[in-house]
Amino acid sequence: GKVSILHRVSGLLMFLLIPFVLYLFDKSITSEISFEIFKAFLALPLVKLIVLALIWAYLHHFCAGIRFLLLDLHLGIDKATSAKSAVGVLVISLALTAVFAAKLFGLF
Repeated sequence: GKVSILHRVSGLLMFLLIPFVLYLFDKSITSEISFEIFKAFLALPLVKLIVLALIWAYLHHFCAGIRFLLLDLHLGIDKATSAKSAVGVLVISLALTAVFAAKLFGLF
């Protein structure tokens, strides 16, 4: 149930942040000057946290979406397998988010 709720929350978060993503995209491709503005804007800690939330939303929504597609095909619908796949979605999406966070915050 928690993965299902987080799937919906992540979808809503991505939908609500569409204007923010379009703004970032516009600033990144318009010109060299706007790209410098984009880099300066993305260097702000609050913006990095917003981008990280968006990254988590996408990764969780993607992983949970695959799980739900498999459940729709009646694969892994018994209780034990379903619980394991829910934990797998959480672990994989959080691990991938941690990798992206390390890159976003300049750890590598």
